[in-house]
Formats: sequence, structure tokens, C-alpha cells
Amino acid sequence: MFFVETLEFEGLGNRGYLAGGPSTAVVIDPPRDVDQMIAAAARRGTRIACVAETHLHNDYISGGLELARLTGARYLVPADADVAFPRTAVLDGDTSEVDEHLVLRAIATPGHTPHHTSYALEENGRAVAVFTGGSLLIGTTGRPDLVDPRLTEQLARAQHSSARRLAETLDDEVPVLPTHGFGSFCSSSQAEGDATTIGKERTGNDAFTLDVDAFVERVLAGLDDVPAYYAHMGPANAAGPAPVDLTPPEPADAARIAGRLAAGEWVVDLRGRVAFAEGHVAGSFNFEGTGKPATYLAWLIPWGKPVTLLADTPAQIADAQRELTRVGIDRPAGAATGDPAAWVRAGDRLASFPRARFADLAEVTGRGEGAVVLDVRRDSERAHGFIEGSVHIPLHELHGRGGEVPDGTVWVHCAGGMRAAIAASLLDATGREVVAVDDGFEAAADAGLRITRP
Repeated sequence: MFFVETLEFEGLGNRGYLAGGPSTAVVIDPPRDVDQMIAAAARRGTRIACVAETHLHNDYISGGLELARLTGARYLVPADADVAFPRTAVLDGDTSEVDEHLVLRAIATPGHTPHHTSYALEENGRAVAVFTGGSLLIGTTGRPDLVDPRLTEQLARAQHSSARRLAETLDDEVPVLPTHGFGSFCSSSQAEGDATTIGKERTGNDAFTLDVDAFVERVLAGLDDVPAYYAHMGPANAAGPAPVDLTPPEPADAARIAGRLAAGEWVVDLRGRVAFAEGHVAGSFNFEGTGKPATYLAWLIPWGKPVTLLADTPAQIADAQRELTRVGIDRPAGAATGDPAAWVRAGDRLASFPRARFADLAEVTGRGEGAVVLDVRRDSERAHGFIEGSVHIPLHELHGRGGEVPDGTVWVHCAGGMRAAIAASLLDATGREVVAVDDGFEAAADAGLRITRP
């Protein structure tokens, strides 16, 4: 009897899988911190015999090489993936024994990358699950524009063919188990739902309901911005990622925090946006630990810039440190926890800024008071409607374009409040007067603000 265990990595919007039988198992697309996969196998009393990559990942650093080294497992990597380390090169149709009566069969599914490979888990010759990586996702497909802009249309066409090949190869009841699509920016559009099958995708996925030309047109029109740190993930995975060090970072006292800020390093406060707005170290940035700190921090920070982490508890530091290693930010320069008042030197005061709702903004503008409204949502979000007269700088561009924000008090908003808090902290660190709008964008129209809908 086989099993499939799903390990979710919500911060990156991805999943990894442990699948096998009573004795041995395979791991599909593991994150860089492999201890969770090892623990999952230990709980089941099964040995990891294979580690399989569906492709060279662009959104996170893989733990596949390290996991194979630690467990002695065979490391299965698509043959056409250009890597600098020994591995078992996998071609279309290759099979690998997982456990008695269980086999992993490779199915070439180019599209997300040219070498992308899905894997069907077969029990006694019958497919019981298919691991689709960045190929066929829940209600969508992986984006085709992360490898080379010149290949985007070609890969989009390949995605259409690959999805249909899976449906032709596998029965309708076979569960589809993708790596991407749960908030990952590797998805060509955000998926809805938590589980699916080949049959469900056949009836509702654009790859099956549209012809290839219409599918390509829709995919290309829907592509969103690519996080800047993606440029570093593929090369790191091809070179062979180093093991991670998750030991606690060096403690940082007030003097060290001030020194790192003075040196131009980043001091990142992981507390909730309410607490940060009420009092924080001047010059620090707010990336909520309960949000997507790894994704947005890695997207905004100049690559290689040292980071010092601040949080309420050591557990929050440890959680963030784990997430950051997944995107190549390996060792924080330091960390501090506890009372924020202890993070500033004697005689210094914590900085703060106000928070508000869209109703407050409407009241201010209704009185004719000057207010610079800054929208930090992505282009695709703004295309559905924006506050009349607002300035638009997507969050991931704000650090380099802060000088474009007009003079005056800046009321910064996003779709729900988290990104507005990040943006407000970036502007506050430069000395700007800011108000963080902590509200859902749908409340803007209800508050009486004039919305332009293109």
C-alpha cells in the first residue's frame, strides 16, 4: 500500500512531497531546509531511497542535493538540466523503483522550463498519483517566462501540449500534485482550491478548454512581475546549493543595531504591522513574520546586503531564518528579541507613524487637506481599478523610486494592508511623513473615494 504526504511551505506558496511504501520512499521537490523531510520519513519508518526534481527551480533553492547526500538516496534530475554536480539524469519514460510494487515514471512536460519533467507514481503498473511540479497546476499552469524572454511563447505552447499529454497518458481519477500554485509567483495565474485530479483539470483548465493559440494569448497577457531574487535561484540550484546553518544568529544589542543601520545594512522588524507602527527603531523596515517575509524581503533587498532581524521572540527569529534560507539569505548578521525599547540606545526614542482606514482618507480629502495617495499594488491589480489621482509605484520598485513620491504626507495603500506596511516603513526610514492604510481595497469605494476603472 502506498502513501503520499504533502509538506506545505506557505511562505513561498509551494509544496513538497514524500511518497512511498512501508520500506522506502521518494521525495519530490524538497525545500532547502531538508530536516522536515527527514523527520516526515522517520515518523513513517520509511527510508528515503530517491529524491526527484521536476526542474531547476527559479523561486527557491532546492534541498535535493543535500537530502540525497545525507540519506544516500539517488538524486533524479532531468537530463537536460545543466547542473554542475553528479546526479541520475532522467529521460522521458525512465522508471525508478520506489518500493515493492511502486515505481516512479518520468514524463517529459516542457513548458515551465525546457527540461521540465513530471513523475507518475505507479502501483503494480497503474498510476496512482502524478507530481507535476510547475507543469499542470490546480486550474492553471506554471508560467513560461522565467528562463529566457526569447523562449516565452515557445514554452507557453509547450505547456499546452504537456498538459494534454498528461491527460492522454493518465486516467481521470489520478490525483494531480503540483509543486507551485499555492501563492507562488511561478504560477501563470493564481489557482483556486486545494486538490484536483486529471479529470477535474480536463474540464476546467485553460490548457484543455482553449486551443493552443487562445491559451498562449491568455497566458502571455496574464503574466505578472517576476521577483528580482528569481535571477539568483536558478544559478544556485544549477551549481549545487550548500548546506544550511540554522543555528541562532549572533545577538544584536542597541549599539550594534545602530551601527548596522549606519553602515547601510538592513534591519528588519518581523513584528506585526500594528506593533511596528506604534514604535520601532528608526530606519528599520517592517516585514511581518506572519506574512511572506522571505518573498518580499528577497524581492526588495539589494542582493547580498547583510540583514539583522528583530522580533518578539526567538521562535519568530528561527521561523524567519528558516524561510530566508529557502531564498538564499543564509545567515542573519544578528538578531534581537523582547522589548523594542531595548533596541535603541539610551536617550533615543522609538519612531512611529499612524495607521488609518480608507474612510479616514476620504474624510481628509473631503476637507480639502493635501494627501499624497500612493498605491503600491502590482500593475495587474491596479488594472482593475484605482483611486483617482493616486500615484502608482509597485512595492517591489519603491526602494529605488522613493524620490518620485510627491512632497506631502503620504497615505500608502495596497490590497489589504501588509504591503502598505512595508512601503510605509521604507518611506518612514527616509524621513517621510506617512500614514499606512490598513484596509481592504474594496472599502475605498464604500468610503466615497472616487475609483477609476480602466
